[in-house]
Order: sequence, then structure tokens, then C-alpha cells
Amino acid sequence: MIIKCLVENTACKENYKTEHGLSLYIESESGNILFDTGQSGLFAENAKKMDVSIEKADRAIISHGHYDHGGGLKTFFSINSKASVYIHKNAFGDYYSNREDDEKAYIGLDKNMENNPQFVFIEDTSHIKEGLIIFVGADEKYLFPRGNDDLYTMKDNEFENDAFSHEISLIILEKEKAILIAGCAHNGIVNIINKAKSIIGRELDLVIGGFHLHSRANNKSESKEHLKLLSEALSKNNTMYYTCHCTGEEAYEELKNSMGNKIAYIRTGEMLDTSTNTKAML
Repeated sequence: MIIKCLVENTACKENYKTEHGLSLYIESESGNILFDTGQSGLFAENAKKMDVSIEKADRAIISHGHYDHGGGLKTFFSINSKASVYIHKNAFGDYYSNREDDEKAYIGLDKNMENNPQFVFIEDTSHIKEGLIIFVGADEKYLFPRGNDDLYTMKDNEFENDAFSHEISLIILEKEKAILIAGCAHNGIVNIINKAKSIIGRELDLVIGGFHLHSRANNKSESKEHLKLLSEALSKNNTMYYTCHCTGEEAYEELKNSMGNKIAYIRTGEMLDTSTNTKAML
């Protein structure tokens, strides 16, 4: 399996543009999958530079209802009119984030997209094809990201902390490997990993995605104590981790110092070959 990073906060080369967001293109035995679209049409612009044909995607998955993961949906639909797009049924809710002076900014998806017939709305664990499993949320609250404290949903005209019931993750089973793809891991990456393991009844070989260890609202990383506990929990698994986006580079460096070769960063313009766990620049 090949995973190409179309959009991430940083890039491996200057010719790739970046934004606060995530988009991965997965070439697997189960077909071509676009996982998230970033916040704009930039994923498609970078895709051309990486020799990726978005129109050949067999399906897309939107990990949760935030603009930095589904903001490029309009561009995707303009390019690909056949792929099913899997998304949680609550992803088009009213989602907000704290900004300066405690102002709340809307960070949800474009509600004009909601009725597109390509959407397949997910409510629970779904085996969408042999070797492809989508599941919702997590069952535990261990090391719940503190950056979630600044993220809200609106209900009955009042703000309340988002519980992230609209977050979905993807398991890919291929060539005796089990691979987990997460968007922002708002439910806590350890909790998401544990749920994935309970679904498939085995260890994960690879985990790829953002770990939400940096809050964009207050520009702060998780505490060193939190990161220490997280590195200890992740290191107990016989798993290789590739992180990016909302993990934040400061938090990543802390994890890297503790975990060594068990963790690496994937940037815009990089390709990961999961059969050999090797990265290359495109």
C-alpha cells in the first residue's frame, strides 16, 4: 500500500503549498481512497504535482466535521462525481472554536454540501469493503486532548464542549498488516487505537494521522507530563507511528525523543510505502 500526503501543515519541498489541514491519498488493494480534503482545493493542486488523479479515487472518507478536514469537498465533487464519500451523520453540525477575546469562530463544514448524493452517512462500525473498516469515536477517555477544551458544538442556541461523536477512523487490512488512519484523534489517539484493536482482535502494525497535541486556539502544546504518559502508552504497542498536522512539531519532538524510531513525521509531498515502512519525497 502507498500513502501520499497531499496536504499537511508543512512540506518536504518548497514547490508544495501547505495549509492547516490534512489530506491523504491511499493506493491499496481495496482501491484508491482520499482520506480528508484539507480546508480548500489545495489538495487537488498538490495532487497534480504528485501524479495523483483525484478522479480515480474509488471512495473518500471525511474524518470529522471540521473545515480543515472537509473544506475541500466542493473541489472534490467537481473532480470526482462517482466516489462514495463516507462521513458521520453528525458531521454537518454546528462546530466552533475559541479565538481571541473568547470569540467563537465557526469551524464546521459547508452546509450547502450536506445533500450531495455521494455521501454515505456512518453511525457505527461499518465494514465498507473487505479489508476496509470505518468506526466511530472511542470507548475510553484516557489522555483526552486538552485542546478539545476550546472546541464547541452549539445546541439549543448554547455552546457546549464537543464530545466528538462525529469523528470516524479507518482500518485497512492488507497483506497481513493492520493499518489505522486517523484524522485529528480528538477522541485521544490511545483510545482510538484501543477501539481499533478491539474491533480486529489484534495489534496494529501502523498508525497514521494527527494526534491533536497542539491547540490552534491558544497556540499551546500539551504538557510534558501528558506527552510522557502518551509516549509510554504508545510505546507499549508493537506499532510504528506516522504523525502530522494537529500533533504540532513541538509535541512531535518530545515524542520523538522518547520513542525514537517508533515514530516519524509525514509532510506534504511525501509518500509512505507501508510494505517496507519507508518514506520518500515526490
